[in-house]
Amino acid sequence: MPEMPEVEALVHWLQAQLEGAVVVEIEPASFAVLKTYDPPVSSFAGLTVSGVTRHGKFIDIDVDGLHLVIHLAKAGWLRWSDHFGDSRVKMGGPLALRFRVDRGSGPHEGFDLTEAGTRKGLAVYAVRDPHEVPGIERLGPDPLAPGFELRPLLQRRMQVKRLLRDQTVVAGIGNAYSDEILHAARLSPFAIAEKLDDDEIARLEEAVTSVLAEAVAAADGKPAADLKDAKRERMRVHGRAGQTCEVCGDTVAEVVFADSSLQYCPTCQTGGTILKDRSTSKFLK
Repeated sequence: MPEMPEVEALVHWLQAQLEGAVVVEIEPASFAVLKTYDPPVSSFAGLTVSGVTRHGKFIDIDVDGLHLVIHLAKAGWLRWSDHFGDSRVKMGGPLALRFRVDRGSGPHEGFDLTEAGTRKGLAVYAVRDPHEVPGIERLGPDPLAPGFELRPLLQRRMQVKRLLRDQTVVAGIGNAYSDEILHAARLSPFAIAEKLDDDEIARLEEAVTSVLAEAVAAADGKPAADLKDAKRERMRVHGRAGQTCEVCGDTVAEVVFADSSLQYCPTCQTGGTILKDRSTSKFLK
């Protein structure tokens, strides 16, 4: 799933590709992808893209005051094309939506939104105000926004891993970067947020800022096609179960849930304790 650093990079890249382009057509290729009906996507045709911004993990394309808002969900992605033919998109398959533009330099260009697998979560909203999108309206503060403070958000009886991933608490962090942040902060993913002491909070605040800022800087300027591989290469613990921790040399461990998993280093984060699945043991507090 793309998270804030990858979405930020996508936004910067799309801004360079789309600003000033005229929308030719928005073609849904899935009955489920478009979550709104007013304004219709046909009303975007002939209008000019004036900007691309980010809200948490949402991409917001401003088209002369109308907004096409995209959430890539778990398996969605964006693929750019320099030359779209005249053929119409076909319903079904991994293609979810095509966004055609005219940049005045030849054939129509733009991007396809695709989604792998059978569980469809990719969502597109055509709105007049991005805050009409429920997920944006409920977003917590952005961790890289000026004045962001994590400490007040920790006064919750929640596991810190779950708190970091809760978009209503902190916007933009998902499964991968929460693993990376907690590894950098030397905290168990199952620690309870409201029980963290001052030193633990300070480490967590520093890790949130440094991990995300470094990831944004590393991703910036990369085209969409390169972002997934670049993200995987940067991970120290996430997706690296069974491999050696670069910090201490221990073996990265994993907890598997029904539809997700987390990775951590026992030496760096849990005092050597191996965490158990919810079904077999209590979480480490």
